[in-house]
Amino acid sequence: MPDPTTETETPARPLSRRALLAGAGVVAASPAAALLLGAGGSVAAAPPAAAATTSGTAAAGAVVAAAGDVRKITMYAERISDTLVGYGLERGKATVPGPILEMWEGETLEITLVNTTDKRLSIHPHGVNYDVNSDGSAFNNSFNEPGETRTYTWSTVKMARDRGIWMPGSAGYWHYHDHAWGDHGTQGLAAGLYGALVVRRVGDVLPQKQFTMVFNDMTINNKVAPATPMFEAKLGERVEFICIGHGNQLHTFHLHAHRWANNRTGLLADQYDPSQVVDNRDLNPGDAFGFQVVAGLGVGPGAWMYHCHVQFHSDGGMAGIFLVRNADGSMPPGAQDSIDRFQGHGSHTMSAPSGGSATTDGAAATTGGAAAGGTGPAVVDLTGHAGH
Repeated sequence: MPDPTTETETPARPLSRRALLAGAGVVAASPAAALLLGAGGSVAAAPPAAAATTSGTAAAGAVVAAAGDVRKITMYAERISDTLVGYGLERGKATVPGPILEMWEGETLEITLVNTTDKRLSIHPHGVNYDVNSDGSAFNNSFNEPGETRTYTWSTVKMARDRGIWMPGSAGYWHYHDHAWGDHGTQGLAAGLYGALVVRRVGDVLPQKQFTMVFNDMTINNKVAPATPMFEAKLGERVEFICIGHGNQLHTFHLHAHRWANNRTGLLADQYDPSQVVDNRDLNPGDAFGFQVVAGLGVGPGAWMYHCHVQFHSDGGMAGIFLVRNADGSMPPGAQDSIDRFQGHGSHTMSAPSGGSATTDGAAATTGGAAAGGTGPAVVDLTGHAGH
């Protein structure tokens, strides 16, 4: 993804600084990203044509075009386990959540989806433009049969005046998911066919690390505690969280010791920005939002919790850890003890109050981008849980 800073500049065309991110929703810090930070993690606008680097989780050799051009990628829908299916940018590397897809306003993305499974499925986006042939729904006969390859086209627009009215652009934190396994993609979502879609506006601040978390019925990334993802950053790193809701349960998302602005970017535009500053937000089915924080700013390193603030949901396993290491990468005092206590809480195997379905176990989605194991929406145990 190119990195322009003004509407009038013609951006260069290097390799993407982040390209399309593979793995379970994370990108490693890079020298280009560091250009965004001042002393103490202060915000600076992204420089023109940032240095051409790709993260360890980026699609190999991915080359992107300037805003306004058509960019083409291939994705694979693959079975990961008996109960888990995911999207990936390479064969054999599907994850849950799927890779983070990023665009600049004005870009068009053509996604060739290869269905390697024995199920009818698709890819359906939120927040961008597409015609009925790229809807990704059974309703519009827009899907991949088992073994079939199909191309979906998504486009984005910049904010502009139309008949005297300012119309919104496409920039925002969105998501994509299956909409064809079952009449509405219900089985695909339960199996893990979902991922984050970020559309940037020129001048947006870019993070050093990104984490995707999906509240899917009574799970986080199709896992329950203590197997939920542990996201890691060093003190002072700029971290972007992308939060998505699916399933049949109503949730809230809370991050300990960090806060953000309740607006498009999660950042205040200036000292007069009236956006409410929050540390808790509703995260209900079909919803998505994102924000950036400087890890440990004002509170220091440590093992900080994230969780659903519906109490029986957090008691039932909807909680995880945001580990802020010391600036040198070492473990802060007490953090390992907190992690050990969290991991000693045991399994969660009884039924949810409503809308849940069975789960067993599997490897959690990791910040390293390895293929995530797991299951469908969880059956949780609300008894005997030690609490988080």
